[in-house]
Amino acid sequence: MFGAPMIGDEEIAAVVDCLRRRWIGTGPKVQQLEQAFAGFKGAANAVAVSSGTAAMHLSLVALGLEPGDEVITTPMTFCSTVNAIIHAGATPVLADCDRRTFNILPEEIEQRITGHTRAILVVHMCGRCCDMDSMMEIARTHGLLVIEDCAHAIESAYHGTPAGLIGDVGCFSFYVTKNLTTTEGGMVMTRDAALAAEVRTLAIHGLSADAWARFSDKGYRHYQVVRAGFKCNMTDINAAIGLAQLARIDENAARRGEIWRRYDRQLADLPCILPPPPESDTRHAFHLYTPLLEPEKLSVTRDQVLEALTAENIGAGVHFVPVHLHPYYRKCRGWQEGDFPNAEFIGQRTLSLPLAGDLADDAVDDVCRALRRILTYYAR
Repeated sequence: MFGAPMIGDEEIAAVVDCLRRRWIGTGPKVQQLEQAFAGFKGAANAVAVSSGTAAMHLSLVALGLEPGDEVITTPMTFCSTVNAIIHAGATPVLADCDRRTFNILPEEIEQRITGHTRAILVVHMCGRCCDMDSMMEIARTHGLLVIEDCAHAIESAYHGTPAGLIGDVGCFSFYVTKNLTTTEGGMVMTRDAALAAEVRTLAIHGLSADAWARFSDKGYRHYQVVRAGFKCNMTDINAAIGLAQLARIDENAARRGEIWRRYDRQLADLPCILPPPPESDTRHAFHLYTPLLEPEKLSVTRDQVLEALTAENIGAGVHFVPVHLHPYYRKCRGWQEGDFPNAEFIGQRTLSLPLAGDLADDAVDDVCRALRRILTYYAR
């Protein structure tokens, strides 16, 4: 199965303990996860929320984005990145990505900056950090905010700085397929204490205090509504799972690195372009292993290769069909095929192979043998 979460006895015991304590909403476990994750990343402030999408949406609102403001991001991402910009009231502007790294190109960003540009929302694709030196230089030159979508980059670092702490705010996803899961959940990370406080307020209806603060052992406390907020808080059940996951995060990351290198060795001679190695002085999260098929060397499409893998009982995914090719955005934004050729190049060729910390060598070898059989059979 592609993207199955690693759930062990520790996660099960943590959830059972949480249920027995009968505080299952936002409470002490959420606080513990915030503190533990902040410690892992070296962050001053971390706010747990209900999803990575919520993390981006709340961050953009807290940063004061307004109608007419433009936010530049990449077409090679999941729709939540663009949807967060739209729901914050701003206008998404797309800039093409690099064909090898899948990450947004600084020169493409510069070409799309206007007098309405307010922010850059970078996406660290597959666990590889963007060229953040260039991004921050662009931001300084033009007075722009930088938001990092770290959904794939929980463990990533760039030139010694953890992903999520390079720009103004970092947004993490703990969805079921991520390197750390809380089933559903996310985290906002920032050096700005005031910004973190604003996100925390927005995440719980705009209240001045959450339920744990109002009903702690010190007795009931009144609250005030200070913002028109949202319902985006994490629960203690989610956080309990996350705490168990965080305890094994470096171990799991090391194993995924081993699997990545095993794929590199076994697939090197096949008609596909393998992901480039991590850049020096960076930490790659090894979230997705994404070879690009070479259609000119095959008699079938990428989707037919996926169907053949499914027939071989191998789970695989696609990350991603470029955002601008989806019907909603074509209708509402006017984006069309041909607008972002690099993203389209990737979108037509990419597939994601199984990559998880509990994947045995034999299972990796099965994937490689199946892909080899398929690509050899369909070779021109």
